[in-house]
Amino acid sequence: MTSNNHYDVTQWHVGNSYKDIGEVINSIIADIKSRQTETDINDGGKPGAAIYIPPGDYHLTTQVLIDISYLKIMGAGHGFVSSSIRFNTPANEWENLHDLWPGGSRILVDLAPQSGDEEWAGAAFYVKRSGAPRISSVAFENFCIDGLHFVDDGSGNNDPENTYTNGKTGIYIATAQDSFRITGMGFIYLEHGLTTYNSDAMAIHNNFIAECGNCIELRGAGQASKITDNLIGAGYKGYSIYAQNFGGLLIATNNIFPRGSSSVHLSGVVRSSITSNRFHSFYPGMLVLEENCAENLVSANHFLRDHEPWPPMQGYDNGLEDSYGLLRINGSNNSIISNHISETIDTQYLKPAQTKPVIIRVVAGKGNYIANNHIVATTEASTSQPSTSEEDACFAAQVEALLTTASLKPLDVTAVLVEQTSQHNTILDSGTDSQVMLDRTANAFRATPTFNALQ
Repeated sequence: MTSNNHYDVTQWHVGNSYKDIGEVINSIIADIKSRQTETDINDGGKPGAAIYIPPGDYHLTTQVLIDISYLKIMGAGHGFVSSSIRFNTPANEWENLHDLWPGGSRILVDLAPQSGDEEWAGAAFYVKRSGAPRISSVAFENFCIDGLHFVDDGSGNNDPENTYTNGKTGIYIATAQDSFRITGMGFIYLEHGLTTYNSDAMAIHNNFIAECGNCIELRGAGQASKITDNLIGAGYKGYSIYAQNFGGLLIATNNIFPRGSSSVHLSGVVRSSITSNRFHSFYPGMLVLEENCAENLVSANHFLRDHEPWPPMQGYDNGLEDSYGLLRINGSNNSIISNHISETIDTQYLKPAQTKPVIIRVVAGKGNYIANNHIVATTEASTSQPSTSEEDACFAAQVEALLTTASLKPLDVTAVLVEQTSQHNTILDSGTDSQVMLDRTANAFRATPTFNALQ
C-alpha cells in the first residue's frame, strides 16, 4: 500500500532532482501544503510527510525552504569520506584512490553566497516559520550535505581548500522550533554544518560532522536539548560545539576530533551537562565557559591535547597561547569533577616559547567545584612517520601520536590557575601543591598527594 504523504525525489513530476534537488523538494513541500489545509479533522489535520532521497549525487542550486511541521527528509546513507585528505593529496595520485568524493545520498551545495549576504543565504536547508505554534518535529536523517570546496579567505597564507570558508551552511533553522531531529547525517566542507536559533527539545544524535568550519551552533537561546553520540571535528577557525544562553543541554558520549578552535564553547549556558565525551585538540581552549556560565556539570570526560602531526595542517592553529588554559572557566557554581586530562606536547611547540601550560583556568565567577581530576602532562621530542601516500601519512601520523606513551617525560604545567577575580572556589585533588595557583585565603584547596621522592 502506498501513501500520498511519502515522496521520492527521483519520481517527482516537477524539476530534475539530480540537477537541482532544491527545486524538487520545494515543489513537494508546496504539494503537501496544498493538500493538507485543514487543522482539525477527526482529531487530526496535518500529518506532514516523508521525502526520500535514494543513493546518488544531487546538485542543489535552489535553497530549500521548510515552513511546515512533521516533515522528514531522509536518505540511505551519510556517505562521509575525507575531502581534506583528498585535497591535500597531489592531484596526480587521485587516479589511484578508490573513492574521490563523498557518497550515499549526497546533496552537492552549488549555492554561491556573496560577501555581505545574510548568514542564511548560503544554507542548503532554510527552516523558518513565524506564528503559533512553533514549527515542530522536522527530521533530517541519513544523507550527506557536501559544501564541495572552500575558497580563498583573503589572508594570503592559506591553501584555499584549507580555509574552512565558503559561506555555505548545511541546515539553518532561523525561528523557534520544538522537537527537531538531526540523526545519521553527514556534513562536510561547509563553513557552518548545523546552525539553529531558539531550540527546544532538539536531538542531534549519531551524526558525522567533520571538515566543516563550524559543526554545531545552538544560537539565540534554548532548553532541554541533547548532542549525543556524534563524531565531530571543526576547523581551526570555528567551533565543534557552540551553545548560547541554553539551559538543560546534554552533551554526552561524543567523540570530538582535533583542529576545532574549541571542542565545546558555551556562552551563558546554565544547568547543563557535559559528560562521558572524548575530546581531542591540537590547541588550547578545548572547553570554554564564558559569559557567566553557571551550575554546569563537566564530568567523566577524557581531554587530550597534543600537537598537529600531519604536515599539510601544521601551519594552522587557533591563535591562542598555552597560558589560556585547556579548560577555561568564566562562571559560577560549576562542577568540574573526575575528568581525565592529558597534555602531551614537545616543548618546542608551546606558545610563547618557554611558557608553562595552564590546564584549568578559572578567570571569573565564584563557587566553582573542581575535584578529583587526573591531569597527565608529558613531553616527547617529535618524530616523523614515513608513508607511501598522503592518506596513509595522515592516518599513520595521528595514530602514532595517539599510541606513543612509553618514552614520555613529565611536562611542567600549572594544573589549576584561579584568578584573583574569582573567589570562594573549591579545588580538591586536581594538582599538587606546586601545580595549583590561587589565593588560599579566598578559596578552599586540598592538594593531590605526592610521593616523597617527587616532592
